[in-house]
Amino acid sequence: MQATKALTVIGEIRSMLAQGVQIALEKAKDEGKLNFESLPDFVIEVPRDEMHGDFATNAAMQMARAAKKNPREIAQIIADNFPMHSTSVAAVEIAGPGFINFRLKDTWLTEIFAKTVIEGESFGSSSFGEGQKVQVEFVSANPTGELHMGNARGAAIGDTLAGLLQMAGFAVEREFYVNDAGNQIEKFANSLEARYLQALGEDVPFPEDGYHGDDITRLMADLSEKEGDKYKKMESSLRREFLTSYALKLKLADIRSGLSAFAVEYDCWFSEQSLHDSGAVEAVVNSLQEGNWLLEKEGALWLDCSRFGPDEKPEVLVRSNGIPTYYAADIAYHDNKFKRGFDTVINVWGADHHGHVARMQGAMEALGYDRNRLEVVLMQLVRLYRGGELVKMSKRTGTYVSLNELIDEVGKDAARFFFVARSADSQMDFDMDLAVSQSSDNPVYYVQYAHARICSILAAAAGEGLSVDENSKINYACLTHESELQLIRKLADFPDEVVKAAATREPHHIAAYVLDLAGLFHNFYSNCRVLGEDKELSLARLQLITVLARVIKKALAVMGVSAPQKM
Repeated sequence: MQATKALTVIGEIRSMLAQGVQIALEKAKDEGKLNFESLPDFVIEVPRDEMHGDFATNAAMQMARAAKKNPREIAQIIADNFPMHSTSVAAVEIAGPGFINFRLKDTWLTEIFAKTVIEGESFGSSSFGEGQKVQVEFVSANPTGELHMGNARGAAIGDTLAGLLQMAGFAVEREFYVNDAGNQIEKFANSLEARYLQALGEDVPFPEDGYHGDDITRLMADLSEKEGDKYKKMESSLRREFLTSYALKLKLADIRSGLSAFAVEYDCWFSEQSLHDSGAVEAVVNSLQEGNWLLEKEGALWLDCSRFGPDEKPEVLVRSNGIPTYYAADIAYHDNKFKRGFDTVINVWGADHHGHVARMQGAMEALGYDRNRLEVVLMQLVRLYRGGELVKMSKRTGTYVSLNELIDEVGKDAARFFFVARSADSQMDFDMDLAVSQSSDNPVYYVQYAHARICSILAAAAGEGLSVDENSKINYACLTHESELQLIRKLADFPDEVVKAAATREPHHIAAYVLDLAGLFHNFYSNCRVLGEDKELSLARLQLITVLARVIKKALAVMGVSAPQKM
């Protein structure tokens, strides 16, 4: 039988049907009509074609081998023994090779809607996650440049996934890993020193492997203007150390500010340098060496990744000069995550990190953790289009369009909705013209307009002295129009859609859901008047759109998108 961690309104129906199937099978066994030792796992699902009923199960086909009978014969036995009198089932039908379709009584949708009303603001949330601790780490961009479109997509996906996990009952922490150690910081220091001295008029060469962004040039120009040549006479290593500390503080502040403008806030900003300072990197290398996971070659220490899979090759952990690699620090970082008590660790990485996934999961296994507790959501590239043409360069930075520029041009709402609406593993074409258009072709405008239209109806109703809340006594049985029933059915799915998006780590499901919901509302609006009908029907429809507005707002909120009352 399908296990259910938390019973949502639809989950309760699934549970009722599953119990009915179990009762039917046990009864058939007691009467000698079926012979089996244990019940198989089976699912209760919503058929893709509504002509096949409200729900369906594959129980008969799952039982066939154990019972040694034809699935259709088993399906008939289940149908004959299903406890109709104690359920909301109106009919049990057999289809195809042995599927069982259930049609519920006409009142089931209005009964479900009454439950959604009672749940009020909490509707959509559940205890599915049972409080398990989950960490979601995302963006974690090197603080050596500006956040770009790829970072923006990672921010939207990671933050939305974290929000969905929270709604689904997990204890979630959002984390940004600050890459403030290693080779990139050395390159950063050399770049800063060169730009600082150049700003003072010194003719010094710029490092070939340095960071060429205009932001670094501006940063050092500002410093030289404020402080003059104060640091020119410093010994070079001390100067680089100061400039790095100074620039990192400002760059991280810019990153925080940009992400905050994008409605992303973190619970923890974790420093890579702290792993070196605390001895955590050295400790994890020693632990792997004690476990015979390391190889010595050419004076360096290598992790024997070939034990993770036939295609994996050894990776350097400690160079011949005794300096640990980024991989060693990354292993120590993930070891630290699990030591902090997280049950599951989720990283949102760019697709170019694909080859690193198995190595990192393998390293966790080498340290004694279940490798499956580390999950990675891989994210494909973003291509930006304006006027039908690919946008490559930013006028201001000379690099790819930055997060701040994206927010300035299309707004936080459109950017976040567009990023979340596509599966992370699909390459994305971001149409900037569409993102700012006020038309039904623009998905975020389409959904926000639905919410604003509902708010205008509710305001008009209040002006006529009509309002509803969770305690209102309303006759939901008068909601019989097809467009009303379709809305109710879709609303009922909200908690399950949240759970599905959280459990599969696929936040795009919630974007698809709210887009469908908005479409059903627009259809309802065309077919059903809320005001101007008899009072009983008007109140029922007011309650329907009140819940609808709440669900749209909640779905948009978890995506980091606003729900305007006027447009």
